[in-house]
Amino acid sequence: MNEPFHGTTILSVRKAGRVVIAGDGQVSVGPTVLKAKARKVRRLAGGRVIGGFAGATADAFTLFERLEAKLEKHGGQLTRACVELAKDWRTDRFLRRLEAMMAVADDSVSLLVSGSGDVLEPDDGLVGIGSGGNFALAAARALIDRSDMDAEAIARRAMGIAADICVYTNRELTLESLGG
Repeated sequence: MNEPFHGTTILSVRKAGRVVIAGDGQVSVGPTVLKAKARKVRRLAGGRVIGGFAGATADAFTLFERLEAKLEKHGGQLTRACVELAKDWRTDRFLRRLEAMMAVADDSVSLLVSGSGDVLEPDDGLVGIGSGGNFALAAARALIDRSDMDAEAIARRAMGIAADICVYTNRELTLESLGG
């Protein structure tokens, strides 16, 4: 799998029929913060799919466009569209150079998609990518069994914990959700 990308944290939390993808807003180049309120999470396929990216912004937009086309071609089947995207990503000369990772979800599945051909569905419904992804993922795993917290509350708290630890992550969140 690719090395984690510096400069972002994306977390996907699935709980009780609802899925949330949260992304921080910080854009950094080296030690310099260039932007605090970037949108790294968006809706796809007419709002039926949500996704977040870590990596180069232009590369991520290219991948989102390709995923949209695959979703349309495959009747909105997210897993199949992601597998086809991952195949293209590995074999196409242009796409192979793209440096990004994606966390995507629909009502039934959450996936991590990478340029090394990975299309992974986590056992626990949690996906964390980017430089703060592992911090947010660990926090979400610790919080997931709390009955007083829904998917959004877990995502917000876990992203806050990641922001406390990762210098490339801030508290300016964008959240998108489906279900529930």
